[in-house]
Amino acid sequence: MNKPFISLCPEITRANALTLMDWLEDEDVTRYLSDSRHVSRFIEQVIGRVQLPILTHLFNQGGRFFMAYDRHDEPVGFVRLVKKGPDCEMVLVIGDRENWGRKLGASAIREGMKLAFLDMRADKLIAKIHPDNARSLKAFLRSGFLLESETPAMHSLAMASERYLRLLRESPAPDTSAIYITEIDKARLKSLIQFEQSSDIFQLEHEIERAVVVDPRQVAEDVVTMNSKALLQVDDEEVEVSLVYPEDADDRAGKLSVYSDIGTAILGYKEGDAFNWRIPHRTCHIRIGKVLYQPEAAGDFHL
Repeated sequence: MNKPFISLCPEITRANALTLMDWLEDEDVTRYLSDSRHVSRFIEQVIGRVQLPILTHLFNQGGRFFMAYDRHDEPVGFVRLVKKGPDCEMVLVIGDRENWGRKLGASAIREGMKLAFLDMRADKLIAKIHPDNARSLKAFLRSGFLLESETPAMHSLAMASERYLRLLRESPAPDTSAIYITEIDKARLKSLIQFEQSSDIFQLEHEIERAVVVDPRQVAEDVVTMNSKALLQVDDEEVEVSLVYPEDADDRAGKLSVYSDIGTAILGYKEGDAFNWRIPHRTCHIRIGKVLYQPEAAGDFHL
């Protein structure tokens, strides 16, 4: 549970704005941020002019802005994604210096790529980094970005969508657990999500794309597959749930849609796996206690 963890949240509160101003007053934080003065002035004007507690719409002008939170739901930085035609540019800042060197930047990059490619449907993601910003260069290169161009003032790194999807399958992040999905489940889920309009469906698509695909006759019996029943530890609460397709969902009966937050989270994990997952407004800690029923192990499935 000590693996680096970052979640990107689109809601920007007035408290977030004040935190951002504090970060932007730190010269070590803004040293390589080319438009830090402009951003700082913008935030100051917003706080002085607008008394609303939620400022999301103001921060999303010209791009999409996300606060980066750690596993304790503390803000540690921000990510901005700006779509330019088929491409997207990422700006990433870990504003809390106490968190530098903890690989949170790499985790934030992965979350930014997930949004750029699976939610915003970018063909290419670009990061423009000052050549002296060794920490950022290292984080993006380790995440699979390739150097596209360089000048004395700027290195441009890029990730294509095809490369992103290939790396998801072939080179999983070292601090993430492998998950497994049967060929039948993957085919049916991919067919369903093509027509789904939910804003959070990209999370499920990401999990499907990164999963190890297995023959349903060979999947381990302790893996949570579709229509499995499992005993979970969600924070301090023990719950028994069934993972079902959306049309079979019934929260009161413990039948969680795979589209739901916890439903998406547990797909493909096995007994004993523990991980963090962001649900609305907080991060929860999930552990797969026991798989009580799995249709593949019971022979209750059809090829």
